[in-house]
Amino acid sequence: MGGDGNSRRTIACHDDAVTETAPTESRTRRDLCPGVLRPWPADDGALVRVRLVGGAISRTELRKVGRVAATFGDGNVHLTSRANLQLRGLPSTNGRLDPAALTALEGTGLVPHPTHDLVRNVMVSPLTGLHGGRTDLRPVARAFDDLLCADAALAGLPGKFLVTLDDGRGDLIDHALDLGAVAVDSRHGQLRAGAHGWGDVVPLDDVPRRLIELAHAFLRVRGEGPNAAWHVDELPETGRDKLDLRVLRDPRTEVSADPLPFGGFGDGIHVEVADGMLTPKTLKVVLDIALTDQVIVTPWHGLVLPAR
Repeated sequence: MGGDGNSRRTIACHDDAVTETAPTESRTRRDLCPGVLRPWPADDGALVRVRLVGGAISRTELRKVGRVAATFGDGNVHLTSRANLQLRGLPSTNGRLDPAALTALEGTGLVPHPTHDLVRNVMVSPLTGLHGGRTDLRPVARAFDDLLCADAALAGLPGKFLVTLDDGRGDLIDHALDLGAVAVDSRHGQLRAGAHGWGDVVPLDDVPRRLIELAHAFLRVRGEGPNAAWHVDELPETGRDKLDLRVLRDPRTEVSADPLPFGGFGDGIHVEVADGMLTPKTLKVVLDIALTDQVIVTPWHGLVLPAR
């Protein structure tokens, strides 16, 4: 988590928080990734994670989050490596945020599906639909999130379970994932499961439904109880085979890109956020220079501010 001090009690969740990577055979509990409704009790107060699909947030919503941090927390908004937000130092009682703080966070509009708060883990190429890439994957991400949140069973996915959507530029191709897709042209994408599983090349309109089917398959084979797998790559080979992603990798997915540089990119700017921590002063500057109501949190401790 951006801006965390070493003296603070944290956890690891592949999201800039503490690492808890015990192998499945030694686990005695479920994952502890925080959410708004499941805060983590750090030494400086409750830590919550606000999940953003593809890092997307409006300037209005970001301003509201900053007010919550200033009123109830340590004053800062922390950016994570999964392009989410974290607030810390919040008041809590018996493992739940105090009612006023929870009401304020819900009032941001960023907790639309409380039952699925922990599982809306969707990363998307930050500039998709804005600059470069083979296609705009924002509609795919939104459609997947809608299907996910409408499916009661998928609220049982681990809080660490991650879906990544690369628009063919290769900026997320090497990012750890459980499920995902890579655009191979403007209308098709190849499905993925884990580090090495590749599936069919399908129309982009079909990607959300196919990913939902794969998420259900994962739930069926992950096991039960505290030893249940958190990730696709933790499944035994027989379990991975049941996901039926044994297709050869399409050569068009053999792409790679460095993290998006800070600075201008054509129709906008990628603003660096030092240590991933938006202080009240930095947040004000960002809100003042934003040219539209759209902001994209990036996995590299930055904010994309589109020009149109």
